[in-house]
Amino acid sequence: MYSVTVRDHIMIAHSLKGPVFGPAQRLHGATFVIDLELKRSDLDEDGIVVDIGRATDVLRKVVAELNYRNLDELPAFAGRNTTTEVLARYVFDRVASAIPSGELGPGAQGIESIKVSLQESHVAAGSYEGSLRTRS
Repeated sequence: MYSVTVRDHIMIAHSLKGPVFGPAQRLHGATFVIDLELKRSDLDEDGIVVDIGRATDVLRKVVAELNYRNLDELPAFAGRNTTTEVLARYVFDRVASAIPSGELGPGAQGIESIKVSLQESHVAAGSYEGSLRTRS
């Protein structure tokens, strides 16, 4: 399996509901380093997984929707805890939708899976990975 990874970051504010989150139930800030890994079995006719520049642009566009925002105020997250895992899935879904729309270029149709990892610190990270072949 071939893969390409691009990286960006976001700075957000949010609060998490439920006693399991302790002091994070209060409004607080977080900075996430986000890795987007795109995978496929075979390279496209240009010998690449995907155009790295296009992948970088798509990730930048997706994270711009969240950057410097209070996630508690965004309709996309109404009634949900914006945990690292939830944010990883959000980025995954937005990037996956960029493939059929052509934002990642025509060769991106061969991408088989995506993994999105968010690292909140040097000791904690969360991710979401999914196959594009089995998505409905």
